Amino acid sequence: MSTKTNFKRIALVAVAALGLGVLSSVPSQAAVTGLTVTAVNGTAALGQANDTVTAAVVSVEGLATVGTADTITVTFVQKGALPAAATARMAFLDTATTTPGTNTALSVTTGIASTSAATASTTTLAIADTITAGSGGFSIRHIGASGYMSANFKVQLDSATASRSTAGVYNYTAIATPYVAGVAGTSVTRDFSITIAALTSASKVASPTLSTVHINDTASTATDEVLAVDATASNTASAYLYVVLRNASNTTSAAESVTVTTNIGQVGDGASQRGRSVVLKYTAGGTNFEIYPDGTAGVATITISTPSVTFASKSITFFSTSAKSLVATVATPRVALGSNSDVVRVAALDSAGNVWAGTAYIYASTAADALIAGSNATPVACTWDAADNRHECPITGISAGTAKFKVIDASTVATATATSNEVSVVVNANIAASVKLSFDKATYAPNERAFIIVTPLDSAGKEIAAGTWSNLFASGGISVNGALTYPAGQPAESLTAVSITTAGNSSSTTGAIAGSKIYTVFMPAAGGKVTVSATGGSSLPLASQVAVTASATVTDSGAAALAAVTALATTVASLKTLITTLTNLVLKIQKKVKA
Repeated sequence: MSTKTNFKRIALVAVAALGLGVLSSVPSQAAVTGLTVTAVNGTAALGQANDTVTAAVVSVEGLATVGTADTITVTFVQKGALPAAATARMAFLDTATTTPGTNTALSVTTGIASTSAATASTTTLAIADTITAGSGGFSIRHIGASGYMSANFKVQLDSATASRSTAGVYNYTAIATPYVAGVAGTSVTRDFSITIAALTSASKVASPTLSTVHINDTASTATDEVLAVDATASNTASAYLYVVLRNASNTTSAAESVTVTTNIGQVGDGASQRGRSVVLKYTAGGTNFEIYPDGTAGVATITISTPSVTFASKSITFFSTSAKSLVATVATPRVALGSNSDVVRVAALDSAGNVWAGTAYIYASTAADALIAGSNATPVACTWDAADNRHECPITGISAGTAKFKVIDASTVATATATSNEVSVVVNANIAASVKLSFDKATYAPNERAFIIVTPLDSAGKEIAAGTWSNLFASGGISVNGALTYPAGQPAESLTAVSITTAGNSSSTTGAIAGSKIYTVFMPAAGGKVTVSATGGSSLPLASQVAVTASATVTDSGAAALAAVTALATTVASLKTLITTLTNLVLKIQKKVKA
C-alpha cells in the first residue's frame, strides 16, 4: 500500500471520528434563549406587618427549545450593606399567562435544578415555601414541547424579625440561571430594592413654623429677655440661645446643624466650637448655645439658621464697664416705714449710648436725708429689670418726712464714674384718716371711658403709702346713680367691695395712680350728671365714717347738637346782616360816581 493511500485512510478515520464526536456531544450552551429578568422595587411600612401588595416583584422569562430538559433557576442575594439586619423572603407569585395551579406547561418548584430534575413532571404552581437571600432557589421547568417559561416572584422583608424597625433602602440582586440537562448556562441578574420610609413623626427635617429659638440669661428658657451684659471679655457665658427644632409632626425628632453668626461677641457650644460665625451640632430635643462677651461694646445682632429654618434675628447689648449717664425717676413717691422695693427707677447708658446694665447703687444725699430714709454712708444695690431695661432701687423708710437720693454706678461715692440727678421721696407713716372719691375728669362724652379714683388720706389730707384696708368702706362699697358699664373681667359688683388695696406705682399703661385704687368704667350713652358715693368703713376713725361723693357730667349729645345748630344760625344771621350792609354801601358809592 502506498504512502499516499495510507494518508487518505487516516484522514477518513479522523473525519469519521470527529463526526461521531459532534453527534454525541452535549450542547455547550443551555437551550434557554432570550432569558430576561425585570424587577419592580418594593416598599414596606416601618414597624408594620408584611404587605404583599407593596412587595418587590421579580419577573423571569425565557424560551425553552428542548422541552423538559430546559430549566431556569431563580435566587437572590443581598447587595451591599443594609440599613439594619434584615431577613428578606422570596415566594412564587404567579405566571405571566395564567394563575397558579392551572398551567399544564410549566412546573415551579423549590430547589436548584439538577440532571435528574430535568425529567420531573408536575403542574403544581402554588408554592408556599419561600427562600431567603443567598439560600436556596426556585426552578421553572417547561413540560412537553418547547415554549416560553415565565414566572413572577414577590420579595418582602420578614416582619417576624427586627428587619422592619429601621428606615432605609434595602438592596438585593435577583439571579436567573438557565439549565439544560443539569448543565448551567450564563446567568442574568437584575438589582431591586425594598424601601422603608421613615415615619413622619421621626423626620429629622426641621419645620420653620414649629421650631423655636429664644435668648435668655438662663439656659433652657423658652422665653425671650431683653439682655444687656458687660462687654468685658470672658470665658463665662453671659446668655444662651435655646434652640428647639420640631418636625412637621411637631415632635422633637428633628435634628439639623445650626449656623450662628454675630457681629459682636462670640457664640459657641461650650466646648471646642466658638467664634463669630460657627456651625454647631444640634442634639434632638433642644440645645443651648452660649453667648460670650469678647471686649467689644455695642448691640449684637445674632442670626440663627439650619438647612431648613431661618429664625428671626436676636439681639443682646454689650455695655462698657462704667456708666456715662444715669437718669433717675421716682416710681413710688410715697413709701411706708420699713422696706420698699422699686421706689426709684434709673435709665442708664454707657459712653457709646448702649443700655448699661451694670450694678447701680442708691444712697441718701445727706446724713440728714438718711435719718428719714435710706443710707448715706453705704449705698444700696439696685436690681436690674431686663424686661423693662431699667434699674429698680429699694428704699427703707425710717421716719416721716421727705428724703433726697442719688444713684451711682459703683458701690461707693468715691469710686463712682457717673451720678444721677437728685430725686425726692416722701415717707408717710401716718394712718388713713379719711377717704376721697373722684373722677379723672369733670366732663365726659357719652360712652367715654372714665376712672373712679379711691384715695386714702392722712389726718392732714395728704396721700399716704400704698397699703390694704380691709374695711375702707362700709357695707355696699361704692354706689352709682348712672347706668355705667364695665370692661370685660371687671363686673359691676367689684364697686361694692369694702376692702381696698392701693397701688404703689403710677402707670401710664394701666392708668394706675400711686397711693390710689382705680376702677375703670364707661359713662352712660345719655347725657346728665353721674354721681358715685360711699361711706367710710371701720378702717377709718369713727369721725371719718361718713358719706363721700364725687360727680361728673356726661355731655348730652342732643343738647350739644342743638347748641351747634343755634350757633350756626347765629353765625348765618350775622353774615346776612354784614352782606346787607356791604350791599348798601356799594349802592351809595355807585350813586356818587354817577353824580
